[in-house]
Amino acid sequence: MKRTIPILVAAVVLLFGLGAGYWWGANRAVHPVPTASAPAGEVAAKAGASKGRILYYRNPMGLPDTSPVPKKDPMGMDYVPVYEGGEPAGATGTVKISLDKVQLLGVRSEKAALRELRRVVRAVGTIQANERLLYRIAPRFEGWIEKLHVNTTGQAVGRGQALMEVYSPELVSAQDEYLIALRGQRDLKDGDPDAQAGMQRLAEGVLQRLRNFEISDQELQALQQKGIRQRLLAFRSPVSGVVLQKPSTQGMRFVPGEVLYEIADLSSVWMLADVFEQELGLVQLGQQAKLRIVAYPDKEFSGKVVFLYPTLDPGTRTGRVRIELPNPGQRLKPAMYGNVEFTTGHPAGRRLAIPDSAVLDSGTRQAVLVRRGEGLFEPRAVRLGMRADSYVEVIEGIKEGEEVVVRANFLIDAESNIKAALEGFGSRDHAAHTAGSAVKQSGVHTAKGIIESIDMRAGSAEIRHDPVPSLKWPAMTMEFKVKDPSLLAGVKKGQAVEFDLAERAVGEYVVERIAPLRAESHKGH
Repeated sequence: MKRTIPILVAAVVLLFGLGAGYWWGANRAVHPVPTASAPAGEVAAKAGASKGRILYYRNPMGLPDTSPVPKKDPMGMDYVPVYEGGEPAGATGTVKISLDKVQLLGVRSEKAALRELRRVVRAVGTIQANERLLYRIAPRFEGWIEKLHVNTTGQAVGRGQALMEVYSPELVSAQDEYLIALRGQRDLKDGDPDAQAGMQRLAEGVLQRLRNFEISDQELQALQQKGIRQRLLAFRSPVSGVVLQKPSTQGMRFVPGEVLYEIADLSSVWMLADVFEQELGLVQLGQQAKLRIVAYPDKEFSGKVVFLYPTLDPGTRTGRVRIELPNPGQRLKPAMYGNVEFTTGHPAGRRLAIPDSAVLDSGTRQAVLVRRGEGLFEPRAVRLGMRADSYVEVIEGIKEGEEVVVRANFLIDAESNIKAALEGFGSRDHAAHTAGSAVKQSGVHTAKGIIESIDMRAGSAEIRHDPVPSLKWPAMTMEFKVKDPSLLAGVKKGQAVEFDLAERAVGEYVVERIAPLRAESHKGH
């Protein structure tokens, strides 16, 4: 009995010692402090021997910086190795899920490939008269309208058709001068050659003056053949078309340059289409267009883009495009309303494109989920270009042949940001993910640690802190600048504190708040 008691006591002491050693070792593992005892290359080599070939090393702070060889960042932290055939060690945003869950969620992917992007631009517009075939009848002499032959707006006229009969003293006087010159030529038929030549020049000059008054050849031939002065002369249309305006009335007096008729040749017309600002760059000169006129819903017309107006309507944010089209039978009339379609392709030809259903648009940026392997997905920011035929051009962000997720019922809202889309993967504890999201949105990261030293003059403190999950930092000792040196007045060396970090510049974090902690609230140190 007496021998048994010492044996039991020895066993208890041994168990207590083992338990204390285990507790000490576990706590040491929870809060590792990096030292310079093991070179980064040696650590990476040992890790690589067990996890596979190392592809490269990434920045431990999550910055977009990699290295083909082991190295340290400006704060003395080792770059993290990325292994072949597996998820990057400590990579942020890359998520791995089981194949069963991939099938359950209905995840589908498609490779990014070069495509011929073709897009239909739709617009509305109205038919207008072709301004190149628009004529204004304005006599070059003074006179009175004695009789109107074309007396209604909209009336069709032919080339050479008499519009009106006018009386003008200038025309009567010019006719008399011409007849005098003709008689002089006859009287001097056998006379002096110089006199004959003078009379001929006088007759030709008067005849040219009548032509300058736009008196038609038909009226001048009658004057030459009959040799009789006409009190009234017919003023004829120089073109075929339709009367758009007729300010003239019978009996009115007109002066040189006054518009009496406006006639449009409608054998060719314009469609003036209003194209939205964001699509104007897709419309090119010479491009073919298809038109549907409301008055003829069963007929399709075709035309060609001949002009892009240099101004934009600030009210509707549209630019005007002019389309010219033939109008046989003059079925198209000015002010008719219609729709127009332009089928356009990318000016650079085949472009790298993905289905537009693959894009996650948060409003401020666009991203896609790239399939990195079986059940492994990586969110990737992209810059997009032209959209066409349910595909969108990718300017940068992914390469040809990479697979992007195009269909998955866990993407509840295509307008949500990437973090919200990834919550359904369940890669982390939901509460921790929510807390991390809140920290990222505010830009402030909270941590706990122990003050190692304080430099009031420099406004900095050396802190041995716990791991910071929101920044993917392990436990380590770092020197931080403080936003205001007065924050250090309430703390001292060796004191446990809670502090807030905010990123002032890329990779540079500043303490914005620091407060002492009770000893029991920071047992890790």
